[in-house]
Amino acid sequence: MLQGKRIAVVMPAYWAEKTVAKTYNAIPKDIVDHIILVDDCSKDNTVEAAKALGIETYRNETNLNYGGNVKRCLQKGLDAGADILILLHPDFQYTPKLIPAMSAMLATDEYDVCLASRTSGKGALSGGMPIWRFVANWGLTTFMDFCFGVHHTEYHTGYRAYSRKVLEEVDFHALADDFIFDNEMFIAALKNGSNTCEVTCPTSYEDDASSIPFSKALRYGIQCVKISLKFVGWRIAGRPSGK
Repeated sequence: MLQGKRIAVVMPAYWAEKTVAKTYNAIPKDIVDHIILVDDCSKDNTVEAAKALGIETYRNETNLNYGGNVKRCLQKGLDAGADILILLHPDFQYTPKLIPAMSAMLATDEYDVCLASRTSGKGALSGGMPIWRFVANWGLTTFMDFCFGVHHTEYHTGYRAYSRKVLEEVDFHALADDFIFDNEMFIAALKNGSNTCEVTCPTSYEDDASSIPFSKALRYGIQCVKISLKFVGWRIAGRPSGK
């Protein structure tokens, strides 16, 4: 708990048997009230490894894809009574040490969404992010900054924090089930009038860390452009918050 707010770390897992213990052990448990993992039909021993650590663990009966699994994670966090939900991938690409900083940003009630940016500072390149991915990330983020009318150094991180308020006010279950979910959720938060912030996040692209293939990354990039242009139209139309 932090400043009277209950904190839940929710982990969407897929083939995380080798990294879940490393991720779990780095979570600052002095402020975290709930640690929840939802496995999306991995064929390895992710579920068994998570249960052995004492993590509250669930397994999807069918593969829900990334966005579908994140939705279930977020709902489990809300059901647990969390006021702040930290979305943390259990592949140890993102350091759990930032959980206190991200939680503190939302505990003030000034912000509802916090992004952990890999491209702020030199974290991405020094951590091993492929140069093609870094350039694509920077280009898409610059374009999306213009479309969104806000400024962040990255929109493609999977490490995010949400307030209970924004998750209750936005119908996140109606959003996409694939990788574009995170940015659809970000746009929904902007439409809701929510304030957003970010922290700098060092990353580690180790052999065991997950990474989407180029074909899916390309599809994701095209989706980012499309939803950003739609949001520009929404802004030009002068739509009020929450509409």
